[in-house]
Amino acid sequence: MSVPEHTHTDAHEHGDGVYHRTLILLLILTAITVGASYIQFGTLNVVIALTIASIKAILVALFFMHLLNDKKVNAIIAGAGFMFLGIFLMFCLIDTESRVNLLPHNMPNMEKGFTPVPDTLNPLLTAPPKPSASPAAAGEGEEKK
Repeated sequence: MSVPEHTHTDAHEHGDGVYHRTLILLLILTAITVGASYIQFGTLNVVIALTIASIKAILVALFFMHLLNDKKVNAIIAGAGFMFLGIFLMFCLIDTESRVNLLPHNMPNMEKGFTPVPDTLNPLLTAPPKPSASPAAAGEGEEKK
């Protein structure tokens, strides 16, 4: 029995130009993602970031993983994986958006704002004690005279 040889001619039938254009498009989308991170859209920041990431994932799957010219069952499997990932992320976002107070219950001081830890509790941050002008110290100095 002879083993059929696999040829990779069908993988590169559209040429290297497609890979270069896809790479440039991925780099542009990455720059858009970085630029969008500096602009505050409120709750839409996550939606915008996930949309751009989804477009980039689709481009990688279609061109670099050759799902565009491959068997349709492979595209269905990859699409189902992305769909379930989207469903799981959607449930996580719904869960975090439905919470009233995201702070732990054992941190009551954090509800009113950040309260720094006093330096007296951390011996590494405390300076050596300053000499005090107590009445006892002042009385000792007078006795020596």
